[in-house]
Amino acid sequence: MGHQYSSIGTQPILCGSIPGLVPKQLRFCRNYVEIMPSVAEGVKIGIQECQHQFRGRRWNCTTINDNLAIFGPVLDKATRESAFVHAIASAGVAFAVTRACADGSATICGCDTRHKGPPGDGWKWGGCSEDVEFGSMVSREFADARENRPDARSAMNRHNNEAGRMSLNDNMFLKCKCHGLSGSCEVKTCWWSQPDFRVIGDYMKDKYDSASEMVVEKHKESRGWVETLRPKYNYFKPPTERDLVYYESSPNFCDPNPETGSFGTRERICNLTSHGIDGCDLLCCGRGHNTRTEKRKEKCHCIFHWCCYVSCQECVRVYDVHTCK
Repeated sequence: MGHQYSSIGTQPILCGSIPGLVPKQLRFCRNYVEIMPSVAEGVKIGIQECQHQFRGRRWNCTTINDNLAIFGPVLDKATRESAFVHAIASAGVAFAVTRACADGSATICGCDTRHKGPPGDGWKWGGCSEDVEFGSMVSREFADARENRPDARSAMNRHNNEAGRMSLNDNMFLKCKCHGLSGSCEVKTCWWSQPDFRVIGDYMKDKYDSASEMVVEKHKESRGWVETLRPKYNYFKPPTERDLVYYESSPNFCDPNPETGSFGTRERICNLTSHGIDGCDLLCCGRGHNTRTEKRKEKCHCIFHWCCYVSCQECVRVYDVHTCK
């Protein structure tokens, strides 16, 4: 998921000109052309969040310009990384479409009026509750359209796509606003809201770290052979629909490898004081690191003046920058 949306920008959209769409996606695009910019925006924020979450790891969610497969061959294998990308991109699409419906930029959808229930003590329903079910439906119909084969990879992708979308439902929260003289909160109105997408990224990164390894099983059904997934280890708790699953091991991403899509970690900035994966020992894969000094201009000696501005001096500070050999 991801490569076919990179060319979608602003309307008007010619669905037939978007590369990589399967027939079902093409039909969806033509029926819902108004929300296709939100689909593209959702994939974009999913990629950005992936790059934030993996910024200190050997694989840092690198994308490739001018390539239909924007992650290169990395997603060809059924690894943890593939699981995360599918989940965060699907969540991003649902998130962006849901937000567009709530802020009025899409006219075919709106606020959620179905799940209100009785108000709580001291507040009443108001505002615009975000319709995450509609956003998830769009993500499901569009992203999962590519995953209709009876093989293990489609089963894995469908599972992880849905886990990403469910993360939005699991993290919805009640947002409230006070009304009254001088913010006295005589009346408080509340509505359901999606969290900041960083919350979703942190949540899915935890799911990546605890992803379940699976094995592929073949079954004979009326339509032919069908591949399904089952947990590799019986003594671990089986994955739920909210967990990420994978069934192939990841490369170590230490060295460049065009077959796996690894760019290696040479010249990557590492943290000399960290003992984690972003530290120079682990990130540089034991090759060692180089150190250079770097001068940076920064604001300093800032003073607040009444009323109301801040004046600062400009200082030059010298930093050590450590990069992998």
